[in-house]
Amino acid sequence: MQWYFVAALLTVLTSSQGILTTLSQSNGEYKYDYATVPFLAEIFKLAVSSLLLWRECKKSPLPKMTTEWKTVALFPIPSVIYLIHNNVQFATLTYVDTSTYQIMGNLKIVTTGLLFRMFLGRRLSNLQWMAIVLLAVGTTTSQVRGCGETSCESLFSAPIQGYMFGVLSACLSALAGIYTEFLMKKNNDSLYWQNMQLYTFGTLFNMARLIVDDFRGGFENGPWWQRIFNGYTITTWMVVLNLGSTGLLVSWLMKHADNIVKVYSTSMAMLLTMILSLFLFNFKPTLQLFLGIIICMMSLHMYFAPPNMLLEMPLTVKPEEEKLVEVSVDRRPHS
Repeated sequence: MQWYFVAALLTVLTSSQGILTTLSQSNGEYKYDYATVPFLAEIFKLAVSSLLLWRECKKSPLPKMTTEWKTVALFPIPSVIYLIHNNVQFATLTYVDTSTYQIMGNLKIVTTGLLFRMFLGRRLSNLQWMAIVLLAVGTTTSQVRGCGETSCESLFSAPIQGYMFGVLSACLSALAGIYTEFLMKKNNDSLYWQNMQLYTFGTLFNMARLIVDDFRGGFENGPWWQRIFNGYTITTWMVVLNLGSTGLLVSWLMKHADNIVKVYSTSMAMLLTMILSLFLFNFKPTLQLFLGIIICMMSLHMYFAPPNMLLEMPLTVKPEEEKLVEVSVDRRPHS
């Protein structure tokens, strides 16, 4: 399976995630507990990974599975980072509005590139750095509304705490992705064995979140396991399956590609979501959206295209070969 096929599928699934989530609402609100969606998605990913690992173990030779505790103990760390990241997100939204938060979220594109270089030691060419910055500019441009609207003014009127939390959120998001890639490529263990470790801890952390929510709400609606499926519809189950499938594709990319490919997939998914919203939710297209799409497509070409397609090398004119002058030699003996 080629990485670009997986990246394209990830783009489609990621873009449909927001659309399905919107469609799962009833009269503008959720009839189900949204915190149960990531929990069920983690269970789905764990079940799929367990099944695939079982099938892999039936073949010969057996897949490599490191069971040393010092290696297994590294896998809860991404869940801890994401847990901190979620709390920072809520803190950021107390200082900035939603549109400003979405625009600031594009910082994770640049921070991913920086951490990609710092922690994984992967060198990027100058053209690739320019492409990453262009991607951040393109996604930001597509999200900026008209300057006659209040959201344009709010972007520059947020308190300094909002910008600090926004930068921290972008760094944590990039760090979680970079660390996950480090775990996936740390050894030659089976991808499905690594997934099982990731998703086991992910399930436990999401369960802990549900328990904490119950204590905060005073068990007003009963314990989480009694109301876990309340309000679920076919669309809600599609949200769960979509989120779980997206996670499995991301782990595959972390193992066989890298974080930059994932960043491009999720960024293109955001633009695809906007385009689909034009037809599904009567979303009005803006000039900024079209400009953002053009910039992002240029960035995509700059990053992944071979250098000889980006630089038109001048033709080198070979100097004319020196003409050999035929010299006649008189070989007759002189008298």
